[in-house]
Amino acid sequence: MTGKTTERAGYHHGDLPAALTAAALELLDERGMEQVTVREVARRAGVSPGAPFRHFADRQALLTAVADRILADFGEWQLGMLAEAEGSAMRAFGLGFVRFAIRHPRRFELIKSRVFGERQPDELHQRLSGIERFLTDIIVADQKAGVLRPGDPAIVGLAGQAVVYGLSQMIVDGYLPPDGAERLVEQVLDTFGTGIANTPDSQGS
Repeated sequence: MTGKTTERAGYHHGDLPAALTAAALELLDERGMEQVTVREVARRAGVSPGAPFRHFADRQALLTAVADRILADFGEWQLGMLAEAEGSAMRAFGLGFVRFAIRHPRRFELIKSRVFGERQPDELHQRLSGIERFLTDIIVADQKAGVLRPGDPAIVGLAGQAVVYGLSQMIVDGYLPPDGAERLVEQVLDTFGTGIANTPDSQGS
């Protein structure tokens, strides 16, 4: 009887999947991905232990929903970075990627497991396609502005992602100390950008 009363009370917000996702994200930030359990998420959302399974097939489906929420926040974060950027938009995107990972290392770990693995969940395809189009647009804009040399935006984007993903992982793993990490990232990105911009192709265009 008590469980049913608690579960009904948890529905006052009107959107249980969103409430469960928010509770899971909170738990992720506090304890890390391995400690996110359906039971604890249900408790925090104020519903019975079985209620989440009406909306998420299992724990992995819930974590994928959390990843989708993080990617949405990441997109907003990057828009803010570009709004404040001077010069290369791709540099701002790369710096934004690393800053996000530094500030939210546990979110970065979850995204890594969902995005940079052998297979991406179907539920994330729309969100990831939007981010990919966004990155392609800023690469093309930088190329038109003469900041990046002409070339396949997909290859330029892949190279950029490899740099910022690697830097992010090195910082999160502790290989690079967090103190001064952002300044080091800026220097690496500047070297990357200068190396592209000063090629014979770009000077001749």
